[in-house]
Amino acid sequence: QVQLVESGGGLVQAGGSLRLSCAASGRTFNSYAMGWFRQAPGKGREFLGAISLAGGSTYYADSVKGRATVSRDNAKNTVYLQMNVLNPEDTAVYFCALGSPTAGWDYWGQGTQVTVSS
Repeated sequence: QVQLVESGGGLVQAGGSLRLSCAASGRTFNSYAMGWFRQAPGKGREFLGAISLAGGSTYYADSVKGRATVSRDNAKNTVYLQMNVLNPEDTAVYFCALGSPTAGWDYWGQGTQVTVSS
């Protein structure tokens, strides 16, 4: 069993930056890709980006490309999402997930709220 716990959310002003963390328990962290998603009020869950097992490859949604960076530290069982130039449309609950971009995401965190004020 794997547990994922996100942290780092909060209130930030438009134009600001935020780094979210996702800590994983279990011994299989470095055997899986990790992904970041978000869900805004009244909307479906949106893929933001993903990172491969060893961190050598990253993938981003067009909506955040150039503003988001996903990284991981396998020694700490942690994946990060750096978001820059935030705007109110980035307000959402942000989730991390463990699994595969092609085969599906097996485990999800509980989410962390990010609110961007104008």
